[in-house]
Amino acid sequence: MPEWTFLTNHALVLCFLDRHPQITALELSREIGITERTTRKIIADLCAAEYIEKTKEGRRMRYHINSDLPLRHKTNRDTVVGKLLKALGRQNK
Repeated sequence: MPEWTFLTNHALVLCFLDRHPQITALELSREIGITERTTRKIIADLCAAEYIEKTKEGRRMRYHINSDLPLRHKTNRDTVVGKLLKALGRQNK
């Protein structure tokens, strides 16, 4: 039976991008254990929903989290992303 976790892949990607704003999609996919293609799709989802912004720095991207947006599920819309990230160990942001 496969193991389950409390966090979705979207939440894991968001958390890693917050901690490592210049991580590549390949590095991120290896850390989380999903394909690079899935990682890029999740990053695109998060960008489209404006949870993250990306800017090019040299040959890499830098990711910035919009901490003030509410979580997406109807039962959690009163909680902002920054509170989730803080609960998951966010440092001084």
